[in-house]
Amino acid sequence: MESKKIQQLFTYLEEVIVWRINNPSQDFNTESPGFSTSDHEGFPLGDYISEKELARHEVVILLMALMPKLDPALLRRIYLEVPNSVLFDLCSTNDSGRLFLPTVEALQFILGGSCIAGRLQALHYFDDSNILLKENILKVSNQNENAVHNKIDVTQEAFNRILFGIELLPKMSNDFPAEQLNTRRSWSDLILPQSTLNELQSIEAWYNSSHILMEEWDMQKTLKPGFRVLFYGDPGTGKTLAASLLGKYTNRPVFRVDVSMLVSKYIGETEKQLAKLFDRAENKNWILFFDEADSIFGKRTNVRDAQDKYANQEVSYLLQRIETFSGLIILASNYKNNMDKAFTRRFHSCIRFNNPRQEERLRIWKQNLPKQLNMEDIDLEAIAGRYELTGSNIMNVIQDISLKTIASKSPDYRVSKNILLESIQKEYLKEDKIFS
Repeated sequence: MESKKIQQLFTYLEEVIVWRINNPSQDFNTESPGFSTSDHEGFPLGDYISEKELARHEVVILLMALMPKLDPALLRRIYLEVPNSVLFDLCSTNDSGRLFLPTVEALQFILGGSCIAGRLQALHYFDDSNILLKENILKVSNQNENAVHNKIDVTQEAFNRILFGIELLPKMSNDFPAEQLNTRRSWSDLILPQSTLNELQSIEAWYNSSHILMEEWDMQKTLKPGFRVLFYGDPGTGKTLAASLLGKYTNRPVFRVDVSMLVSKYIGETEKQLAKLFDRAENKNWILFFDEADSIFGKRTNVRDAQDKYANQEVSYLLQRIETFSGLIILASNYKNNMDKAFTRRFHSCIRFNNPRQEERLRIWKQNLPKQLNMEDIDLEAIAGRYELTGSNIMNVIQDISLKTIASKSPDYRVSKNILLESIQKEYLKEDKIFS
């Protein structure tokens, strides 16, 4: 049933193309075959067209981009009937030369015909206002210097979403330098002062209420889109876990951006990498988490040479992109003062992650020690009071003593105090702290 409905859409596309070949000078918007979204609902592709309220020209562009994957012989069939049409001179072809592939120029002809004004208007359909480009549905190749000769296609991610209703999230690559964060933990596992937890949960509240504020209350006229947050504090204090939990409890994927893959010594390359990242994430409701963000969001310097000038340009470019990003951006830094003040002014929230106090350290110990370990000979309250470890340090110690206890083949998995102190000492030495 669904395949029949999809075929109806491509029958419509064929009618439009044949109409244009036979009527090169007529106006597309008033004379081309009509299209009613209500006639094509009840399956993912038709529902997408209806939900986004695509205009007639947008439907044609989308179907042409889908054509090589769903009805690759469509243009070939028309060619066999009317081989002398100029349309086929404007298309690209596959390697064998037997199938015609859509290009910007071919769509320019279908939408604008032989009318110069109409063809110029058709070019505007491929600017930044095009919803298919904004939502990363449409992909225009950049193989030719002359943009109109470039082929159009749909991204694989969009194909799966609008044809099957499946969202396949991207994997880390050079084009997408970010990895998805997942966690099996809950808010109760994040041991922080209640005031800090309240601030984190206010971000969750923004996700649940932002559509009312921006759309129903029409505040998009006066408020910038998205939400920007700074997490700052020592390593191991829960910044990454907090970002993961925000994603888990808002049902949004969280991507930790690999800053080292973004920053380039070559002029202009950092901006290109950032553009790819933001373009891919735009309008997806993803959470972008920039760990160790100082390296790209750090303070601008006085311009002493060309390198300083271009470094400052990168920061300015970032300011512009994060202000227009519609989702949640989290920047993590060890120190708030490392960040450029132009960024901190734009944060909706700056949340400090302090090193855990004694009672918080004790809770981390108790909540995370495996039940199988026998800790009867150890006073955990005294350990929590004496050794100032972060949550990350404590988890490292727990893993270390667990593995050593398992390897010792102790019948009751009893942990000796010496083994525990050795593991704590290892964490102290890693951070050049004095152990006593």
